[in-house]
Amino acid sequence: MRVCDQVRCDGFPCGDVRHDRHAIPALDRDPGAVTVVLISEAAAPDSADGYEAPGDPLFARTTVEAFCDAGLDVTTIDDVRALGVHLTTAVKCAKTAYAIEPATIRTCSELLERELALFPRVRSLLLMGDVAVRTLNEIARRNREPRPVPAGATYRIRGGDFRFRGARVFPSYLQAGPAFYIEKSKRRMIAEDITAAMRHAAADPQNPDAIAC
Repeated sequence: MRVCDQVRCDGFPCGDVRHDRHAIPALDRDPGAVTVVLISEAAAPDSADGYEAPGDPLFARTTVEAFCDAGLDVTTIDDVRALGVHLTTAVKCAKTAYAIEPATIRTCSELLERELALFPRVRSLLLMGDVAVRTLNEIARRNREPRPVPAGATYRIRGGDFRFRGARVFPSYLQAGPAFYIEKSKRRMIAEDITAAMRHAAADPQNPDAIAC
């Protein structure tokens, strides 16, 4: 299954993003094999940097480093995917400014909701940055569901037991792109959150303390 065949934007209504850098995951995935969804901010401004670009794209490189920091034995982005991780973005087009308009987040939250529904066995949602958090909260708001992630600075709320439609939610910091190299403390916290999300996804739902090998 390719997400891009199931999830499409109609009309590109958002005015503060680059429609020429629209990207929805296009790799074939077994929906039943995905137990973790990692949601970063927006599509890469340069197509050569996106998760699925050939060679050594920036988003893939920093993500692999983040999973290595978390103690996972990976060397490529395909190794990360083989762990049952689906990589996507909250906003499907590239940004044109530092901030993303609330209306764009609302619009793209509909696409993300359809994307998440394609993976019935997801146990962990890694929200990499504020835009991912806001997008998931918007999905819940639109459907009159409890807000998955409370308000507050990430360093204060991360590690809480937050849930969304049967999955545990892990708010964290952005791992895709050059910002990953700027603050060592955030890089450490990203590694901790990935470790926690992967452990939760591997645990037996009937016996959460037993971690699958």
